[in-house]
This record gives sequence, structure tokens and C-alpha cells, in this order.
Amino acid sequence: MTSHDLADIPFQRLARAEQVASATLLEQRDERGNWEGELSTSALSTATATLAIHLYAESGHGGDRVGGLQRLVVSGCDWLLDHQNEDGGWGDTTRSFSNISTTMLAHATLTAVTRPESETADDRLVEALANAQTYIDRIGGVEAVLARYGRDRTFSVPILTHCALAGLVEWRRVIALPFELAALPSGFYKTVRLPVVSYALPALIAIGLVRFHSRRPWNPLAWLVRRCVRGRVLRVLESIQPTNGGFLEAAPLTSFVAMSLVGCGLADHRVTRQAINFLVDSVRDDGSWPIDTNLATWVTTLSVNALGDRLPESGREPITNWLLGQQFREVHPYTNADPGGWSWTDLPGGVPDADDTPGAMLALLALEESPSRESIESIKMSSNWLLSLQNRDGGWPTFCRGWGTLPFDRSSQDITAHVLRALMSAGAALPENAGQFEQPIDRGFEFLREQQREDGAWVPLWFGNQRVAGEENPVYGTARVLMAWWDAGRADEEAAVRAREWLSEAQNPDGGWGGDVDTVSSVEETALAVEALLGCERGTSSEIVGQKQAVSGVEWLIARVEAGTWIKSEPIGFYFAKLWYFERLYPLIFTVSALRRALSAAKGKHDSLSDDMPLGHSRR
Repeated sequence: MTSHDLADIPFQRLARAEQVASATLLEQRDERGNWEGELSTSALSTATATLAIHLYAESGHGGDRVGGLQRLVVSGCDWLLDHQNEDGGWGDTTRSFSNISTTMLAHATLTAVTRPESETADDRLVEALANAQTYIDRIGGVEAVLARYGRDRTFSVPILTHCALAGLVEWRRVIALPFELAALPSGFYKTVRLPVVSYALPALIAIGLVRFHSRRPWNPLAWLVRRCVRGRVLRVLESIQPTNGGFLEAAPLTSFVAMSLVGCGLADHRVTRQAINFLVDSVRDDGSWPIDTNLATWVTTLSVNALGDRLPESGREPITNWLLGQQFREVHPYTNADPGGWSWTDLPGGVPDADDTPGAMLALLALEESPSRESIESIKMSSNWLLSLQNRDGGWPTFCRGWGTLPFDRSSQDITAHVLRALMSAGAALPENAGQFEQPIDRGFEFLREQQREDGAWVPLWFGNQRVAGEENPVYGTARVLMAWWDAGRADEEAAVRAREWLSEAQNPDGGWGGDVDTVSSVEETALAVEALLGCERGTSSEIVGQKQAVSGVEWLIARVEAGTWIKSEPIGFYFAKLWYFERLYPLIFTVSALRRALSAAKGKHDSLSDDMPLGHSRR
């Protein structure tokens, strides 16, 4: 029988499920006391890294490393062959549907590396390539890639460059990127409206160079300008390469840079060597590569904010010091971001962004009952950084204010909501600074009102669902934005009520949620919806819409915890430009957050509790 009130769920059952979930999440900490998580392995990353290493090894500059490099190439190809989908294509993760981008990359890599026309090619390879070609032809090949990304060249041009370097696409099909613009002072980037997003400057330079090298422009003036700035843009590229060689800690971006430089005769360039070193160092034991090294900062702050008092006192100071130590204190050489932000990782390739920064701020405020002087100064700096990033439309972009109109540089709804929550919490902790936050916060809420869909939902930028039209995830977006309304005490506002109604109606008959209406339920999306709907009990005098749905969602989660099926991740994360990933910790973090919210709400609905009831207070 479905419960309509949290009091209908046996308290001991709810408490046990929360205790199991919290204990499991706490067990995932590393030796430093924070969380590193584990990103899904990626066919896309494996295809690009394998080709980059192959081209480098074949260039004659591998030296005594050639044997080891060739072994990585073989293991990468074997992994791709082992993980081809039944339809002949590849998806970004091992749980993803096939897509044209990853399939063309994998097909090109296997073709270039294994030479299927040779007499030594085995039947398995020949069949795999034939099936992949059938898939590519059916979906539409080059035209399908261009259509998938529209006017954003950030990923379509690298895909076609990869295929051209493998000999499968003519260079005339690869759109020339104006790499000469990278020679301008960085302050001009937002003015000239680059055809790629702010984080893709290395690709603009390297891919622009190899396209210029492989197909001379018809305009002699363009040829002369690009010829003259070649050395300067290479120096720019070298100046923004992280110390470990990995741009953004991302195997695909780093691979595109490396293979492009090899393709234009720069295999022995320092940037190329460093990029190859990064790829060699980041390969996994099974021969594959992840989409990024890790999301350690992101999953740590999410875990801290989910666990609340469940995080032992002994574990708080190490995390606090770790977070304070990785806040950027100088202008970032890559995006020229001012000091004050945080990245998704503590590794050299990270850049500050407006999603990880509010996450870190909220975590710091949660870690200390009374913020230390260092934490207060950190919160002030990060608040100012976020205020300086706000766009004219009132929302917040991911990396750079006003850079352009491409999706990952525009204001986004999930990030704006996260920033608002952080600024409101900072204002409460720093009352003397609260006044400067009021107008930006009001503008942020107005942006969210304007962006709300007619049906009441919001759509996030960094999360999607492969089963939803347009690969969107309005359940994630609506849940995250609603939390900002609850924190502001604005649950009675029309936008919040409409969102709550939509989220309630999006629930599946089984009690869970998927990414949208009538989408298969997942742990991540159910937990997010439950937390958001239970949050409406704070600061609202209206009749609670969604209470019944939230309770049945809690029951759905408890049943999965009891069955041990709650830890399977789904590919709901976007790592730039519709590159899918799943993170091992997401279902754990989101479940803990939802069940702790449910436990807190249920505590007040029960007449009596035993003294030894595990209510989650573990500050010892």
C-alpha cells in the first residue's frame, strides 16, 4: 500500500536505510579524508587517446617509448572492439546508447590503427568496422555530426579533424577555425565571438593549425596572417597547458591537441610531448580512458552537503583545509578568471567555474559551526568572484562572463540556482556583506522566472537523460532550481508552485522518477525529486503539493537500499558538448541527501523516538 505521509513509513525502517546509505558514502573517502569518486570509462576518450598515441608513435619521435606506446594502442583498440554496441555503434559510456560522434571516432581509430584492408586483419575487426560503417551511413555521417552540434564548432570540428587524420574525411569537410584570434590579448576573446566555447581555446589553436597545414586557404591574406601568427599562438598554447600536460584533465581535449600537432609536423613540440605524457599516465588498467581524471572537488562538496551532521568531527578539519588550499588565489592563465573560484578537481588541469564554487562555499559553511577567519575570507573572495561573473540577463554562466552565446558560455538555470543558494548562505554567515548580495540575488531569481518552461519545469545545462527528447533532464533541473526557492523562503511564489506541480506529475507509477515524464526511474533522479519536494515544507504556508509523491519516492529509495540496487549509476552527466558520463558516487550522494531530508521531516511526525535512534548526528 502506498503511503501518503512520512508518518506512515516505519521510522526504524527509514532510519536504517539512511544509516546504511550514509555509512556507505562515508566509506568511500580516500586516505586524505575527502572523496575522489570514479568517472565512467569512455569509448570516446579511448578512441581519441588511442589515435593520438598511435600517430605520435608513428611520427618517429617516440624514442625508446615506442614499444610501450604501441601496447597502449593495442589495448585501446581491444577495449573498443569489446565494447561495441549491438547496433554497430558506440556510446560515450558502457551504459550509453550509440551516437554518431563516438561511433565515427572509434571507427576512424580502428581503421587508422589496424589497417583492416591488410591480409592480417582478423574477422572480428572486419565485422566490427563493417557494422560501424552501416551505423554511420544510417545516421548520416558528417552531416549528422554537424547537425548534432549546430553552430557550436567546439566538438564537431575536432571530430572531423580526428577522422581526417585517420584518412576517412577529406580536409575540405573540416571547417577552418580562426586560430589567429588566439594571438589577440585575452581580453578581446569575448568581443570577437569565437566559434568555440571559452574552455576550448587549446582546440581552436591546435586544430586550426593542422587544418591550415593540411589545406591552404584560398585567400592569400588569410594565409599570410595565419602563417605569421603560427609561432605566437603556439606560445599561447604552451602557456596555458597545465603542468601535467592535460588540458582540463580531459583525455579527449588533450588528445585532439596532441594529434593535431603531430599532424602538422610538431610531434616533438613540448606541448605534444606533455600531452602524450598525460595520456600515458591516465590510462586505466583495462586499456581505456575516462572522460576526465576525476571530479574530486565536486563530489566532495556534494558529499559534505548531503551528509550534514553524519560527517564525523574528526573528518571536518582535513576537508576544510583541503578546500581552502585549492581555491584559486591568482588570475587563471587559461580562462583569465579572477581569483576566488574553485574547479571540479584539485588537479592542475582544472579551471574555476560557477558550479563548483558555490558547492565549495556551501560545504565550507557546513563544515564549521562557527566559520574560521580563513573560511570567512575565502567566502568573501568567492562571493565577490561570483558577483563579478553574473551576466547582464541576471543569470550565471559556467566559466566566463559575456564570452559568447554558445550553450556552455550562456547563463544556465542549474548553475544560477546553485549560485543563489551559496550567496544566500554567505549573506546569512556574513551579515555585514548581505546588502551587496540582495540585488544580484533578485536578478538571479528573475532570470529563473523568465527561463521557466510553460509547464513549470527548468532544464539544466550540465545534466541530461539519453531517453528524453533533446537529451534534456527537466527533473534534475527543476529539482535543483526548486531548492533555491526553498532556501529563499519563497515556496509560495507562483514559479515554485508550478514547478512543484510539474515535478509531482512527472513521477512514474512505480514511485520513482526518470529524467522527464514517462522515463525509466533512476536512483539519482528519484532522490533529487524527493529532496526537492520534501524541501517545500520549509517556509511555506500553502497546501503542500507533492507531499504524497515525495513519500512514495522515499519508499522507492528505501526499497532499493534494502535490495542493494541503489548504487548503480546512470549516465545522466554531461561533460561538455553532449559528452555523457556517469559518476559512481552520484546515486550514493543523492540518496543520502534525500533520505536525510526525509528522516529530518519524519522525526517531527512521530510521537516518540528511542534514545538510541540513529538520527544521523555523528559530530564526534
